[in-house]
Amino acid sequence: MKIVIAGAGAVGTHLARMLSNENFDIVLIDEDEDKLTKLNNELDIMALVASPTSIKGLRQAGIESANLFIAVTPNESENLTCCMLAKQLGAKRTVARIDNYEYMEPSHLRLFENMGISSLIYPEMLAGKEIAESAQYSWVRQYIEFDGDLVLFSVKMHDFNLLEKSQKGYENRNMLLGHTLKELGADGHKFHVVAIKRDGDTILPSGDERILSEDLVFFMTTKDEISNIRHLTGKDNYPSVKHFMIIGGGKLAVRTDWSIPDNLSVKIIEKDYARCEELGRLTKDRTMIINGDGYDLDLLKDEGYNHIEAFIALTNNDEKNILACVAARRNGICNTYAQVENLAYLDMAESLDVGTVVNKKMLAASHIYQMLLKADVNNVKMLTVADADVAEFVVKEGSRATKKPIMELNLPRDINIGGMIRNGRGELVSGRTQLQAGDRVVAFCASQTLKRLERFFN
Repeated sequence: MKIVIAGAGAVGTHLARMLSNENFDIVLIDEDEDKLTKLNNELDIMALVASPTSIKGLRQAGIESANLFIAVTPNESENLTCCMLAKQLGAKRTVARIDNYEYMEPSHLRLFENMGISSLIYPEMLAGKEIAESAQYSWVRQYIEFDGDLVLFSVKMHDFNLLEKSQKGYENRNMLLGHTLKELGADGHKFHVVAIKRDGDTILPSGDERILSEDLVFFMTTKDEISNIRHLTGKDNYPSVKHFMIIGGGKLAVRTDWSIPDNLSVKIIEKDYARCEELGRLTKDRTMIINGDGYDLDLLKDEGYNHIEAFIALTNNDEKNILACVAARRNGICNTYAQVENLAYLDMAESLDVGTVVNKKMLAASHIYQMLLKADVNNVKMLTVADADVAEFVVKEGSRATKKPIMELNLPRDINIGGMIRNGRGELVSGRTQLQAGDRVVAFCASQTLKRLERFFN
């Protein structure tokens, strides 16, 4: 498959790295020769110094044979223009990164299709929704909801006996620590542990794996079992989220504000006065805009820092976001979010226990990666701090997955099937489960291995 990517910025570079590992034929176009030279030396791709809106440049990239053209430059107008040109010059599908929420309205999709743009992607909207969804549970990290009440979420394992007694809300006991997954299964718990992040490594566990303190454990279960897992992990005393404080008033802050339910309190602290005035027009009526330095502890305390349940650091400075969340957690705030765009910082952020890490380019890559899978895939998520992906496959009539129980399918070792949606209802699966045509299977696997699952479900 041939893929042409326009824009060697954060999203384009991440996509090029990811897709080059899948043995796709990748062409990366950008006008910045320095960026391309570095990538060309690191990756097995073709780097082309040209304007993405140049017809000559697109033809040099071989656009007439491209299966997919992805425009992810920082300029929305440029992305739309080069997608239209690419489609007219022969690209089969096009994807444009945009910044205008209005374009995402379903009534406008046909308009863009007629212009030659197959799909639109708005990373800030994807990230804002993810923050708002996860924030409803103050004790979880990443939270993903599927149809049929099937959910996947991660929980940091703490040995509460080792934590300072002065920390509010840490009186409970974690009843999963020290137990093997086999022992937990024998106790009749209605959840699957599909992955564990430990000391920087992602483990797809067997039944003999034990849950240890400081593990980040990924659970798959149904909604009615969430409260049981909360109790077992000792998180009963974590407060419900009613008050949000957001540091930084960029586009992601606005989209997060829009995604948070209207009955919850939101404060956004932004240093630039002109931007504060703009935020007053862009955010919801219930949102309070504060002009000030979001890292000024005295200001934070004046604005109720000690009484909020969710602290979200969304400035353009990764290091400050990480440190702000570390400070918030030490101040007793359980639910913290840090925007971290530098992938090299992700493991560090997790080791510092900053809370939930938000990375827009990984969310954008998940959305685009879904288009590259031949199987019928409803959803793909790249888990931010785990070197793993989760995807929802639809089982086709006559596919290999329908021939034998799951334990006899010889699935790759680095793949776990955690659950399925059958007739609109979410269910956990076991090795004895026999999949049927039409089932929607949620698979958890090591990064870059999803394509190996296609042959089982097609």
